[in-house]
Amino acid sequence: MFPAGPAPRPKLRVLRALWALLVVLLAPWRLWAIQETQECTWQVVLNNLESVGKNDAIDHFVDQELYTVDKVFDLLVDAPIDPDETYLGFPYYLKINYSCTGEVSSEALVRKGHLTGLKPVVLVTFQSPVNFHRWKIEQLQIQMEAAPFRSPERCDAEEVCLMSWYTPMPIKNGSVVMRVDVSSNGLGPFIPNKRFHVNINGFLEGGRDRELQFTVGNELFHLIPQYFVNVPSRPLWYTVDQTPVLILGGIPEEKAILLTDTNFKDFFLVELSIDSCWVGSFYCPQASFTATIYDAIATESTLFIRQNQLIYYFTGTYTTLYESKRGSGEGWVRVLANECIKRLCPVHFHSNGSEYVMALTTGKHEGYVHFGTITDGLVSFQLLPRHWSVCSAILVVNCSITWATFIAGDYNLLMLVEIVGPASSKYFQVVSYDLVNDYLVVLYTIPEFIPDGRRGRQRGLEKWFLMILGTESYTNFPMVPKGMSYNPYNNLLFIWGNFLLQSFNSENFIYLADFPKELSIKYLVNSFRGDMAIVTENEEIWYLLEGSYHVYQLFPSKAWDVYINLQVLQQSSLYAPNETMVTLFYEDKKLYQLVYLIDNQQGRLVKRLMPVEQLLIYQQISDEYVLERQGSHLTLSFSNFCPFTVMRLRELPNPKIYTRQERYRAQPPRVSEPWGFHSENSLAVYQGLVYYLLWLHSKYDKPYADPAHDPTWRWWKNKKQDQDYHFYLASNRRSAGSVHVDMTSYEKIYDLKAENELPERIFLDKGTSYSFSVFLTARKPEVLHGRWVLSPVDLAVVLADPHCIEAIVKEKVLVNLTSVLFRVKLSDKRSCFDQGISGHHLMKTSMLVKVLGLSGHCFQNTNQGPRMQSNLMVPVLIGCPPGKRLAFDITYTVQYNRAQNKHYFDCVKVDPEMPCFLFRDIFYPFFLIQDLVTGDSGSFQGSYVLKVVGGGPTLDTIKEYSEEEIYRFNSPLDKTGSLIWTTENTMTTEDLSFNIMSHNSLGIEWLCQENSPCHDTIPYHIFAPEFFFKVLVSNRGVDKSTYCDYQLTFLLHIHGLPLSARRAFLILLVSASLFVGLVILYIVCCLLSPYMVKFCNILRWKINSIIGLESYYTYSTPSDGRAFSHSGTVSWRNSRLNSRVFYKGAEENKAET
Repeated sequence: MFPAGPAPRPKLRVLRALWALLVVLLAPWRLWAIQETQECTWQVVLNNLESVGKNDAIDHFVDQELYTVDKVFDLLVDAPIDPDETYLGFPYYLKINYSCTGEVSSEALVRKGHLTGLKPVVLVTFQSPVNFHRWKIEQLQIQMEAAPFRSPERCDAEEVCLMSWYTPMPIKNGSVVMRVDVSSNGLGPFIPNKRFHVNINGFLEGGRDRELQFTVGNELFHLIPQYFVNVPSRPLWYTVDQTPVLILGGIPEEKAILLTDTNFKDFFLVELSIDSCWVGSFYCPQASFTATIYDAIATESTLFIRQNQLIYYFTGTYTTLYESKRGSGEGWVRVLANECIKRLCPVHFHSNGSEYVMALTTGKHEGYVHFGTITDGLVSFQLLPRHWSVCSAILVVNCSITWATFIAGDYNLLMLVEIVGPASSKYFQVVSYDLVNDYLVVLYTIPEFIPDGRRGRQRGLEKWFLMILGTESYTNFPMVPKGMSYNPYNNLLFIWGNFLLQSFNSENFIYLADFPKELSIKYLVNSFRGDMAIVTENEEIWYLLEGSYHVYQLFPSKAWDVYINLQVLQQSSLYAPNETMVTLFYEDKKLYQLVYLIDNQQGRLVKRLMPVEQLLIYQQISDEYVLERQGSHLTLSFSNFCPFTVMRLRELPNPKIYTRQERYRAQPPRVSEPWGFHSENSLAVYQGLVYYLLWLHSKYDKPYADPAHDPTWRWWKNKKQDQDYHFYLASNRRSAGSVHVDMTSYEKIYDLKAENELPERIFLDKGTSYSFSVFLTARKPEVLHGRWVLSPVDLAVVLADPHCIEAIVKEKVLVNLTSVLFRVKLSDKRSCFDQGISGHHLMKTSMLVKVLGLSGHCFQNTNQGPRMQSNLMVPVLIGCPPGKRLAFDITYTVQYNRAQNKHYFDCVKVDPEMPCFLFRDIFYPFFLIQDLVTGDSGSFQGSYVLKVVGGGPTLDTIKEYSEEEIYRFNSPLDKTGSLIWTTENTMTTEDLSFNIMSHNSLGIEWLCQENSPCHDTIPYHIFAPEFFFKVLVSNRGVDKSTYCDYQLTFLLHIHGLPLSARRAFLILLVSASLFVGLVILYIVCCLLSPYMVKFCNILRWKINSIIGLESYYTYSTPSDGRAFSHSGTVSWRNSRLNSRVFYKGAEENKAET
């Protein structure tokens, strides 16, 4: 208000006041100008292998196969790599540049940055997949340093003309959504961090000429103004954090959509290849036909649209999700063809490995919801409720479902039902349907008229609101609900129309009286991080901080006019006199507009930030100021509702244990080029090293624990001793292939430090807690009764589920620092979660840290603009955190068994990956709890149940056992003689079916009873029989110390199994028979040996006689008869003499015998 007093020149003073106000508003930009700091920004594009080094090449991310880089690695003959491994490369690179305002030549900027030591650091974050039944849930990141690359294009410059930085763009199975954060290494110009969305587009494919073309339709290359000018905005619907491709319909009289895979950094206008049929009938009361796509919903792999009464879906080709070429190869698929669909409703969160979409019908199935489930791209619909319509369940004749919201975590369907009364009066109810128990109940009946906000409303530091208790007065304006919105993190349910109701339990509602009843809400945009935007039918934009009751008007407003004028002064290209909002959406907790601008008769679509904080600041300045007289002139005086100057977070713990993000680090190989530029070969080596690092990560999740808890341990375990030698070669530029691979440049990072801000999300296991401090610096203290008194500041912690988590806040006043320190401890209460597999079925809740009464009033100036301070909302996920696993501690198990049994006998054929254990020894197993995020590894101290669930005498013959067999082989209650093992532990499960083991157990004794599969195992060689047991270890139901359901399945190799008595007796009998037979044969041989000798002598004599007779005839000649007669006589006599001698010798031998 203006003070009373003489005012000779009021117009001049008002102009002077407005000028002063403008000076205050321009102060931040003036300070930046004084500092002479250029505003620079990163630029990132995707390049395939053929586009590397090309200046203007931009490619899109489609599914492609990896390529081999073995030829490049073959050149590295003296490098610390494994030549026997297969090294692959990813099909894409990230090309990184930067530009600054006021600079014409970006090439000169990049050269300057390179020469001053600038190196971009790229952090790629892989989003976890929806289907955790197929893929492991993990929060994986890889940090890479970009490599400078000189363009091979011809240039008239000196040493360098065009250059850029490149990093591999890695791909991970199961992930199609990637966030790329680019930052500086701290050298060169100051460039703020920037985030890019690089997603795989499964709706593009390569044509015959290798040009990419859409599988959903044909691309349109002209944005005609009538597509956007004066066309109402529409909501952008998708599965939060899981959707790689976003689509937006609403183009009048065209079966076309806007499609983007970069969150509208760039986009395509695509005409869909659908049949555009209009199925009109007596139960589909549609008066006219239109080609407009009214509803469009995007999920991880599938797109849904509604045209008239028809629903179509298209599944993209994502081999990283399905490991196959599955997709809607033949075009759009029409579903529910015999139904009259009036609306599609989105489900923003996935659950149980699936995504969901809902179709509201009219006509013959009025009162039902077609509930769609999408799993691995396969779509199915079911009619809900299952046995009766909603109208029949709530006992009304005529009703219609206006909106439906699915609470995925509770499997609960909320429906907004319009009911027609007996006198054609209408009223609305909120109806809940439990999908698990098939139970339907009415939660709330919406009042018929809008409450009178002028009466009974409460006003404090917060703005106006009204509790709906039934005793309040009402206006003559009817309540017309249009839809609902639910936030699973804080359990806030909003019902909107020409009013706004909110509830924390879906039963008791609060009317937000700040929103004008003359307006009607068209759609809500929820960030699910504590704030939301409201778009009305006349395209007004309102803003609400969840947990408060004041609704702020952002557009149109005085603050918006001031902001636009400042943008015009700065000649911003993101604003124009003629513009139309296309949609409004959140990205990374910031609100963005997609706007169609017409400037100089040229139309274009731009994505721009909605400056919420800046507009709220301008609103405070424009609404809360007075003109005070100081002497002969008036001065501006502003009221600052924020009692503190700055809000800082202190004593934050290591974020990795709570965010559960695994991070690897990779740097490019060093090159011997004098200017540090890489070649295509060195970039290919970089590709292969990054691939191998991620391959080691994927293969590390194995049942047997390595001696060192690090996935990269196997890579360098045999090469560390040669590290100095490789460094010597690199220092003297003698590395093979002019590339040096530094072993310390490829590792897993465990020691990340907190960045003085709350993490993106917090995972809490059973009984764990998260602690931090809030440091508030108050404004100038006041003197009261001779003492310094700080401004009153109270900190509140609002919990969405106080029966599950609790918060303790301790206050400490630091008078000498004019500050207040609040210590906050958030803890799990051990009561709201059973046990689950790591990362599965987590319970969503949240923590809101707020300074009481100051929502929307406190801001902090940063180098990226003002930031709201007094509201900090953090999602909390209760359950078994991702990245924790149970592993078989084979190293300590072998050591302990050797000590207890006084010996250890391994198999004859030693397998270092799977040591053997002797059957007759007592077996003492030990297990590790390994945290893949923090690197911690310790002995599992909890209880567990051990079961043999499969087995076989060889690895190829292992079979799975049925549930009945598992019970017989493992249960101490078995009476069929089928037990495989037993233990002296007396602790069992509640039903006495299985033994409960722990690290203090007395060990396992192997039995292999008569009816067990390992009984009477046939040996395949001369060694004792052996058997491979498939063992399942689980702590579910027996370990109360954690929410984690650890399930470990591993193979256990047992050798030295005994034979059955029957088989042993048979083998003994056969062996004895063979031994006795050999003895008898020996005796017989000894007795018959003289006869055998005699027989042999006779046989030899006869042979010699025959040989002698033949020789006589051989050497005789017929020409000399005397000679013939003489030699014949001599030969005959000699033979007789010899025969006598032999005969006499034989008789002497016989006489001696």
